[in-house]
Amino acid sequence: MPLLKVESNRMKKKSLYISLIVGIAFLMENLDSTAITTAIPKMANDFSVSAVTMSAGITAYVIMLAVFIPISGWVAGRYGTRSVFSLAVTGFILASVACGFSGSLPVFVVSRILQGMAGAMMVPVGQLAVLTNTAKEDLVAATAYITWPGLVGPIAGPFLGGFFTSYLSWHWIFFINVPIGIITIIYALKFIPNTQPSEKNKRKLDWIGFLLSGIGLMCLTIGLELLSQDNVDYTVSFTLIGISLLLIGLSVWHSFRTAYPIIDYNVLKIKTFRIPITSGTISKIVINTAPFIIPLLFQTVFGMSAFHSGLLFMASMIGNLMMKPATIWITKKYNFRQVLCFNGFLLALTTFLQVFFYPGLAVWIIAGILFFAGMVRSMQFSGLNTLAYADVPSDLMSNANTLYITLQQLSVALGVSFAALSLHFSSFYHQNGNNYQLNDFQMSFTIISLFCLLSLIGYLKLNKEDGLVVRVKNK
Repeated sequence: MPLLKVESNRMKKKSLYISLIVGIAFLMENLDSTAITTAIPKMANDFSVSAVTMSAGITAYVIMLAVFIPISGWVAGRYGTRSVFSLAVTGFILASVACGFSGSLPVFVVSRILQGMAGAMMVPVGQLAVLTNTAKEDLVAATAYITWPGLVGPIAGPFLGGFFTSYLSWHWIFFINVPIGIITIIYALKFIPNTQPSEKNKRKLDWIGFLLSGIGLMCLTIGLELLSQDNVDYTVSFTLIGISLLLIGLSVWHSFRTAYPIIDYNVLKIKTFRIPITSGTISKIVINTAPFIIPLLFQTVFGMSAFHSGLLFMASMIGNLMMKPATIWITKKYNFRQVLCFNGFLLALTTFLQVFFYPGLAVWIIAGILFFAGMVRSMQFSGLNTLAYADVPSDLMSNANTLYITLQQLSVALGVSFAALSLHFSSFYHQNGNNYQLNDFQMSFTIISLFCLLSLIGYLKLNKEDGLVVRVKNK
């Protein structure tokens, strides 16, 4: 409560309430997406299918996000942010209920497709509502409230999924969305203003751009998903990725030859947006390797159960939460070049420190490193998300948000795929097959930490004045 009171003095109340509303919606979406992973074996047994086949439910959701996020900006501009956001949350609730009542895999997959379509509107449109109702100097605080769910969800989700599956039933993973979603809708209708469509927003949908980007992102998502499997068919996977890059390239080419593209890539000319897109994506890929590779290490090498590995990994979540108030202060006191460079190095360092994890290591040491790593990830995530919109003009905000959210979503799949590829390579190098050993994880952590250092190249190009507009308040 004291924190909320302090922040309400710094921010306009409307901006504060909208940020909290959207943050809750993001938390619901992130918890749902990650909690399902621990429930897959039980769900597969109930549906009388293999666990591998059950992954279709996860893949279907991610594909829908990739396909429909690019048109979220157009939909919000055409029908209003509050209307679209509220309807998206409503659709997410109804699809969640359908998932919970699914009695077979086909019904579950269809329900997840509908849930993914709703989520594709809910996430970017919610963030757009925050950006369009927040003054530039309040972006640091607003971003903190909508950032922590993106970090907490992947960590708390597997833990909650394990709890529901073990002590209640996997159905509660989806039913818990009902009360959360209803509260979100009530307060969204009360506090989020509904933007009125301008003449520009009444334009027709760029169908060519939508199809090129949608199919391209779908192929990329499937290709990356295949790369994360143990018995991967590299020919199929890299063919899909090649096709996706061709289609995405054509969508970019098309965007410069149409009056109203689905995504206006001219926003990349803004340096403070381009660097969070390029170097920032590298950092987010590294951040998103952790929820995949660390619990896997605890389960395959340490011999922990899914529940206990998730419980230990919760130390990262605590670090994320503890860092949030400090994130606002640090971003106000130090310029983005200092913050992203120093913290980017710490991100690489904390990743490398995990090389020294082994079964006999004291739990408090492991938890301490994970706690510090969680703090570092929170700082980098918040810094990037704030800088990205610092100098974006209002007429390009919707395009910037759509592009940024699309790449942020892809960074989750890229993180899992990169972690899996590094493990596959390490296992091949050590001739361990698919039976991962401690030395495979050690090499993988080393590869990931070295990859993380590449992000510093972009961060070093920032000037101390970059993003100053979001830091001037309280200086």
